[in-house]
Amino acid sequence: MLKPLDPDVVSASIPAFFIGRNAAGLWVVREANGRIGGLFLLKSSAVDFANRQSKLARCALVFPTGIFELDIENRGNPLIVLAARLLEGAKRLAALVAARRQT
Repeated sequence: MLKPLDPDVVSASIPAFFIGRNAAGLWVVREANGRIGGLFLLKSSAVDFANRQSKLARCALVFPTGIFELDIENRGNPLIVLAARLLEGAKRLAALVAARRQT
């Protein structure tokens, strides 16, 4: 999934964060070594989270092209998990309604 960063590209003293979208379209932030991460509705919130976690040192932001899921505890917006579940349920309901209309 997310591969470690090459030390020739980013120094070990600079925290690096992956920022991208998951399958539900939410913004995912994950520290490169998997120490902390979170889910967010807005890209700006994801970037702010990464910057806050790196304290005074600032950080490197990496934006992978593909989708990826948060594979550690969500330390971002706690309500976003509920929103993602509601969104997924709405998608399933819409698919069920569409299937019934075709029959």
